[in-house]
Amino acid sequence: MTVKKRLVSATSNEDEEVFEKSGKNSDGKKNEDTAVGTTVLNTKLRTIFKLFILGIVGPVILYTLYHLSSSLQKHFAKIEVKEVLIKDRKPIYWVYGRNPDSGYLKHVFALLDRLGFERGTNESDWDLLWAHDYPFRSLYSSLNALAPHQKVNHVPGCGYITNKVDLSTSELARHLPAAFKIPEDKKALLKYVADNPAKSFVQKSNAHRGIQILNVSDIDLASEGSFVQEFIENPFLVDGFKFDIGVYTVVTSVDPLRVYVYKGDILFRFCPVKYYPFDPENIDKYVVGDDYLPIWDVPSLKNYYANLGFSMKDSFDSYVRAQGKDPQKVWDNVNDAIRDVILSKESLIKDVVKRFKNQHNFFEMMRFDFAIDDELNVFVMEANMSPNLSSAHYPPNQLLYEQVLFNLFGLVGIGQRVRKESLRIRNQKEEEMQVADKNLVVLPEVCAKCDDCFRVECQLCKPCFTDETRHILSTSYREHQNAMDFQRIFPPPITKTMVLKDYTLKNQLLVRWYQGKCELDPTWCG
Repeated sequence: MTVKKRLVSATSNEDEEVFEKSGKNSDGKKNEDTAVGTTVLNTKLRTIFKLFILGIVGPVILYTLYHLSSSLQKHFAKIEVKEVLIKDRKPIYWVYGRNPDSGYLKHVFALLDRLGFERGTNESDWDLLWAHDYPFRSLYSSLNALAPHQKVNHVPGCGYITNKVDLSTSELARHLPAAFKIPEDKKALLKYVADNPAKSFVQKSNAHRGIQILNVSDIDLASEGSFVQEFIENPFLVDGFKFDIGVYTVVTSVDPLRVYVYKGDILFRFCPVKYYPFDPENIDKYVVGDDYLPIWDVPSLKNYYANLGFSMKDSFDSYVRAQGKDPQKVWDNVNDAIRDVILSKESLIKDVVKRFKNQHNFFEMMRFDFAIDDELNVFVMEANMSPNLSSAHYPPNQLLYEQVLFNLFGLVGIGQRVRKESLRIRNQKEEEMQVADKNLVVLPEVCAKCDDCFRVECQLCKPCFTDETRHILSTSYREHQNAMDFQRIFPPPITKTMVLKDYTLKNQLLVRWYQGKCELDPTWCG
């Protein structure tokens, strides 16, 4: 019994121990299961969170960053565009004329483009008006009060020179064939014909068409707006061809007067048919028309011009010297003729210019056409406002036209040495860099003793400078520096025997200034 009890007791104890161990093992497993579950849950939650971040919050952040980036790009792009616009601001020109884009202004546009200009309109803040037609009647309100920097390529009143009737009937016997305005000068014409029965005459008008030698009995003496002109019957010929010459002339100021001629080259145009045997019915023998014979087709000039590369003027000069004559006589006479014509019209033009508030905005380029007789005397035929600058008919003339324009724009200050967005004055220091008072003062001995600015010469001394005087002298100085192939013919070359009394007071003062510059620097004398 005792044994059994003990066995049972032992067995019970073992079972309890096993149960305890079993219980302990069961609780541990539960704890492990709980820990594993928690880990799995945490992993799922983290995965879900990541998916949430990646799937929802991430795109929101990226979308926000994208829009922020786009906004910044647009902002900086605007800033960059503004900077480009400021850097690319160019001087502006506009054009007045009929069908300006048809090609006849091609070289004008090309030159202005090369000089950094851009084309605008009358509504633009423009720097240059290039007018092919006379602009002052239809555009008076726009041109009457120009800003100081604005320039126009015509001078008000220039028609007194370029109108063929007015020019040809001027009283300048040295350089103009005798001419008579019709019908006003009918009686004078008939008397001249009676006194000179051997002379021939042509009838002309401003249209410059239908010119032909006529008997006086065939002339329409009642034709309004025309004139009858004596015909030059002994022309200088090259290889038997009659010709005319075109001299490009620029007026940069009227009061005081400043005039330049282009010496880089001269336009030569030859009649297509030889002059002899002469036949008044064949106008191609003595009238230079649109289909003229160019210099490169004239045998004696072709070698100089086409093969050796000389200019038209230099080719002609070589031919003249080969004939035992001095070509300089032609060019001296040409300069005298142009100077005399413009001086004779100066007061008339000045009266028109005075109607405009700013009188310094204008310049004029004309082409004076001359005939030459066999003694090398020259005769003014006409002066052309807005001369032809198109090489469409004669392509080799492109170089002549573009060099004339290039030199013109340099002379009048359109082709500038300082790169600017406009022709406006930017600052005083920049202006003084180009021309300062020390460049303008002359007559040191006179100025050292000047104590009265009413004395004419003292007005050229710095203490007596007015704004107007300083402007005139500064512009004259710049023109001298920028003249390139333009030669000043007024004020005329400085000589010791110059007579000034026939000039206006402003012209006298300007000539005296050139004399003073000549005394300091001989390069100013010519």
